[in-house]
Amino acid sequence: MAFFEVLKKDTRSHSRAGIITTERGTVKTPVFMPVGTKATVKAVTNEQLYKAGCEIILGNLYHLYLQPGIEVIKRAGGLHKFMNWKRSILTDSGGFQVYSLSKIKKVLDSGVEFRSIIDGSKHFFTPENVVKMQYRIGSDIIMVLDECIPFNKDYNYTLDAAKRTIKWAEISLKTRDEIGFNKKTRMFGIVQGGFIKKLRKFCARSISGMGFDGIALGGLSVGEERDQTIDILKYTIGFLDNSKPLYFMGLGDPLGIIEAIDSGVDMFDCVMPTRISRNGSAFTSEGRINIKNKKYLYDLDPLDKRCRCYTCKNYSRAYLKHLFKSREILSSILLTVHNLHFIFNLVSQARDAVISGDFKDFRLEFINKYGINKKINTAAEE
Repeated sequence: MAFFEVLKKDTRSHSRAGIITTERGTVKTPVFMPVGTKATVKAVTNEQLYKAGCEIILGNLYHLYLQPGIEVIKRAGGLHKFMNWKRSILTDSGGFQVYSLSKIKKVLDSGVEFRSIIDGSKHFFTPENVVKMQYRIGSDIIMVLDECIPFNKDYNYTLDAAKRTIKWAEISLKTRDEIGFNKKTRMFGIVQGGFIKKLRKFCARSISGMGFDGIALGGLSVGEERDQTIDILKYTIGFLDNSKPLYFMGLGDPLGIIEAIDSGVDMFDCVMPTRISRNGSAFTSEGRINIKNKKYLYDLDPLDKRCRCYTCKNYSRAYLKHLFKSREILSSILLTVHNLHFIFNLVSQARDAVISGDFKDFRLEFINKYGINKKINTAAEE
């Protein structure tokens, strides 16, 4: 069976519905992947994720490498067994975390030198060793090492980073061949190029011309205005091999997801739905709310009257406000259950709309009800 198959294309947009098949089952696309940075999705159990319909999660090599360490996970039988997760896992190479978390780092043509956020010790990631480590822990989908750069860097800086990302992609493929991957392990290339269209085109064509199983769009959702993100996204997709799954890295706000699906993106991940839960915020069909607000003190309605998640069926806004104000752990759990259910349901409805031919109407209705924010939310690390 093919790794990726497009089942239906929308005739009035670039959106599509498909299916990814891994060793551990099928993943319906479009798909949102909750971030299990350190071998756990924060504040929820695996069983809660299964019940919500989660088919794939994301783990992060940077954090797993630092703690508990690759050898611990290998001895446990791989990441799936270590965390008792029975479905698919995509692992990020750690390039974004080096960029965002490491105050002291050095980018070389051979890799990235950085200091641990745990104890300050020095480490070195190369395109070869990040592929080997992800393969050792049994990732279903491996991401290559790339150079994620700060927003609005100049042409020469962005060009150097794009060339380095392409070189590392070539080395990653060579490493895959040298290892002799089993046929069930997949690897994605990453497109960089900043916000300079000429360089995005260059990088997109280069990565598309290689033998990757999927293609990721990196270096977006890093604090720029929403219009900039969507403009670069739509432009870049025009130069990608769309016979492969397309993955927008670090996208988790509902409006951004709908716009990306409209553009033809198949996969997303972000810490946002779980992070805002721990900060007392929730997605609703009429926009994002902050449970800390005084107006919810006597509000006995659920977070979202249209939602059928466990939280909305059993608890009121007033109770959730009380939990958060009392610093009860249950606040994070219940809000996380809701926010993940909201995103899963949104993506599932978008997929159904593509299949039925109603995606354009679905998109406009959602945008009008949810409201328009000015920025794409960042993929800041948990």
